[in-house]
Amino acid sequence: MGRLRLAAILAGLLLTTLVLLPVQLFAIRFRPGLAARVPMWWQRVAARCLGLRVRVEGTPATDRPLLIVSNHVSWVDIVTLGSLLPVSFVAKSEVGGWPVVKWLARLQRSVFIDRTRRTATAAASNAIAARLAGGEALVLFAEGTTGDGISILPFRSALVGAAREAGGGDRPIVVQPVAIVYVGFQGLPIDRSRMAEIAWHGDMDLAPHLVGLIDIGAIDAVVAFGEPIVFGPDVDRKQVTASAEAEVRALVRSIRARGLKNITVTAPSPEAPILSEAESG
Repeated sequence: MGRLRLAAILAGLLLTTLVLLPVQLFAIRFRPGLAARVPMWWQRVAARCLGLRVRVEGTPATDRPLLIVSNHVSWVDIVTLGSLLPVSFVAKSEVGGWPVVKWLARLQRSVFIDRTRRTATAAASNAIAARLAGGEALVLFAEGTTGDGISILPFRSALVGAAREAGGGDRPIVVQPVAIVYVGFQGLPIDRSRMAEIAWHGDMDLAPHLVGLIDIGAIDAVVAFGEPIVFGPDVDRKQVTASAEAEVRALVRSIRARGLKNITVTAPSPEAPILSEAESG
């Protein structure tokens, strides 16, 4: 039954991809507002296949430009956030070379950056700024890598500074801290010994990790939206980054203290609240 379920899920994802692929290719060229929403539909199918249930706390910011600054536990974070909101992600350059995944990331309209070279920071900042200035919402995993699912690594401020460039002079930017916490498997709390089953880091292979999560069959997560931070021309990027990091750490502590209490399934409408008027064209 396990192999049959895995085959059915992979077939479902493949069929969904084949159906949405031409729609997204058309939308990227002619309908940017639609191009922001199509990946969200794909991620919702993926979330259902994983048995992913999400409790949303707080309110996504509606102001633009918007940079969402989040902690990073696993590749599942992309499904978790992407199934809720029409967003694009800032991804490390290696993702652009992974088989299959690279095409999905590009259809998600991800911004690829090379974090191993300091000289690439300026180009990455310009790319992020251009997307933000166009009224899009971007997600930056500010730790720069995935962690162990327990501790939060220090947030990096270099790419947060791209928000200032998107502001265009005196125009402020909104930076919203967001915490992602996985709290349960099959209705039972996740303890430290099982966190490695969802955390994805180091040189772990994607395929066996994906199969392992599919085998679990039910994952409970919480996504908490913190207070938006206005990033004006006179505000230091390190100060903004430190404030976002502190907010995310506080949200994570609060979520873990409550655990699985009041977990409910979230089923956002296709017109997610983060969708701005500028994106809907």
